[in-house]
Amino acid sequence: MNASEYDRLPVYDSLVRERGDVVTETREVAERAQHQAREALGGHAYPPPGHSQGAVSS
Repeated sequence: MNASEYDRLPVYDSLVRERGDVVTETREVAERAQHQAREALGGHAYPPPGHSQGAVSS
């Protein structure tokens, strides 16, 4: 379900009025964290943990 689909749900609308738009706030925080991580790593892309760099699969 994407953000525009949430906009059409009455239950979601009432929760947003009561509690704030947690989905949007979470997305924004995640985007900022990704940006900060990219800057901290100097733009280098590192493989995920457990991934061997340069290893050849058999």
